[in-house]
Amino acid sequence: MKRFLVILILACSVGSFAQEQPGPDLPKTSPAQPAQQPSSGPDAAAPKKPAADIADQNLRKAKDLISHAITALGGPAYLNIRDREFQGRTFGFHHGRSSGNGVLFWGFSQFPDKERDELTPQRDVSELYVGNKGWEITYKGAHPLEEKDLADYLRRRRFSLDTLLRTWVNDPSVVLIYDGNATAAQHPALQVTLINAQNESVTIDFDADTYLPVKKSFEWRDPVDRQKNLEEEVYENYRFVAGTMAPYNITRFFNGDMASERFLFNVTINQGLDQAMFDPNSGYNPIKAQGKH
Repeated sequence: MKRFLVILILACSVGSFAQEQPGPDLPKTSPAQPAQQPSSGPDAAAPKKPAADIADQNLRKAKDLISHAITALGGPAYLNIRDREFQGRTFGFHHGRSSGNGVLFWGFSQFPDKERDELTPQRDVSELYVGNKGWEITYKGAHPLEEKDLADYLRRRRFSLDTLLRTWVNDPSVVLIYDGNATAAQHPALQVTLINAQNESVTIDFDADTYLPVKKSFEWRDPVDRQKNLEEEVYENYRFVAGTMAPYNITRFFNGDMASERFLFNVTINQGLDQAMFDPNSGYNPIKAQGKH
């Protein structure tokens, strides 16, 4: 019932978008026509478009925008990504201020739920995530991540761009809402909001010209202090990689403050990853593995 009321309220609120021009390739609605003069009596009312029709029109706009975005990202090539490997430098921030000169990292991900980050030039510190478990791996071996750090990662993965565009949008229980024109990271944008069956919502802004994702934002409530937190990611410097478009700059914000920034040097897709790297007890050595290739 709660989700039905949310949908009904949003359906009524989106009526103001009926005249928007969302983009050159998206469906455009006709300009509003002047109300017809009542044909019988001074109290006769002009017909109004049912709320259900407005909601259907809004849903079509949302689906069309997402379809354009997936096409811009590479279409089938993007949807069929199995794994990624990337290299770059990551910077941490505290209260919006840089906390160092950045750390070299090598990242590996295998859709839908495996990820490994190797840090330092020696690649001797790793963070590994498989399913709903996580470990820090050093020369002393693998140790489970602290509960809070693991929860933060799992939350980010649940709201990751890949998960949203490859899983959420295909879930019939997820509500899609076209929000219309917006400005995101100083880009004219088109915005859509997704709400899942758990009443979790996330907003994605797409560049109004290219349809590539520009920004993603979502809120969550801290289980300890019950305060709401806002997390945002900005995607920039897209480059063509194996039939897809990949952002080489990713900036993360937490409650309005810059939290981290990644600058990628190289991205490879579907090269096939050594499954030993996703086993915390395999003794996988990235330097030795690199020498085998």
